[in-house]
Amino acid sequence: MTRAISTTNGEFIFQVGSQTAYWNGLELRLGFAPALVSDQIFLHALDVRKTLETLVRGIAVPVSSNRLIVIDPGHGGRNTGARSVADGRFEKEFTLDWALRLEPLLEQRGWRVLLTRTNDVDVTLPDRVAFAEAYQADLFLSLHFNVPGANSREPSGLETYVLTPAGMPSSITRDFPDDPDQVFPNNALDAENLRYAVRLHRALLQVNGNNDRGVRHARFPGVLRGQRRPAVLVEGGYLSNPQEAQLIALPAYRQRMAEAVAAALE
Repeated sequence: MTRAISTTNGEFIFQVGSQTAYWNGLELRLGFAPALVSDQIFLHALDVRKTLETLVRGIAVPVSSNRLIVIDPGHGGRNTGARSVADGRFEKEFTLDWALRLEPLLEQRGWRVLLTRTNDVDVTLPDRVAFAEAYQADLFLSLHFNVPGANSREPSGLETYVLTPAGMPSSITRDFPDDPDQVFPNNALDAENLRYAVRLHRALLQVNGNNDRGVRHARFPGVLRGQRRPAVLVEGGYLSNPQEAQLIALPAYRQRMAEAVAAALE
């Protein structure tokens, strides 16, 4: 059973028994599957407060003068990340190239931009968080590419992650502990996190042919938990999928991804 809620800022569609919902056609993962009680569909209070009410208020984000963004190219050095089935290159190379292409585009739009790494070095997760804290960044954006949990080439598409709100189970755990009672510094920014994630996710879907795997929640990414600023982690596609890996290998495709991110943050 499916229901739609229409608002001045968009339409929210959800169904009984499924954590997958849609906001203006964009896929979201709820914390709890809506339940049917006495012929009425009920959304969990946390999903109402942390997802629906946030989006109903719109996805505009605050803009300050002299704003600073930290771009975090995932992996580096011995921490190679995933390996592409298309050409054998590693995730660390693609994320750095994406970040370097994005940097001037954001500067043209008035952002000050810093990268957690500008070459092939391994930066620890705590150091990436500390870097953003030291410069008092206004936004933290971590760039990655994906592989499935099992040895499969089937999945493809865009996934965008923000920290899981307290009290809610994560969309994905990757075998890490997931304690809903934990509260991290970044949880104070749940609404801003979601708004930035939706803006970025929507823009990048225009590049990948609307191959949408949803805006999701996770607790295990160390680069999200300790942030005292809005923070988003983007998985820009699956290096394990032959067709998607071939696209990611193209410089022109990574340029389009950089342009999409820049446009979303304009």
